[in-house]
Amino acid sequence: MKTAILSISLVLFLSIVGFPQHILADENGVSWESLSPEAKKVLKSAETRWDSLSPEQRDRIRERYRRFRELPAEEQKRIRNTRRWYRELPRERRDEIRRRWQSLPPEKRREIKERYRNLTPEQRKQLRDSRRQPDRYRRNHRK
Repeated sequence: MKTAILSISLVLFLSIVGFPQHILADENGVSWESLSPEAKKVLKSAETRWDSLSPEQRDRIRERYRRFRELPAEEQKRIRNTRRWYRELPRERRDEIRRRWQSLPPEKRREIKERYRNLTPEQRKQLRDSRRQPDRYRRNHRK
């Protein structure tokens, strides 16, 4: 009888206070089903592999999403445009970019990221504009 009362009390308490989200998550971290509709829309590209990701990978993705939502609308738009541009590159070119980045030692990658973070917004824009030349790439790499 005492156990039943405690169980009912616990259920009532959790229904009033709210069930902790981490208990609702599966053993691999936050389940896809527990994400908000907005998060699912933004993270759609990760949906098919979500269940195979480690909890740490899921947390990193969710943290990037959270930080992205805090950016000004103009910066979000710039990031979306850059991602769109990257997706439109030929697969070989994307693979080449990825291989070059991954071939760098971790220290060098950290250094590059840190130098980029220390640039002013104007310097970042100038760098992006000087490097992003999709028309030049397409013109020089047509078959």
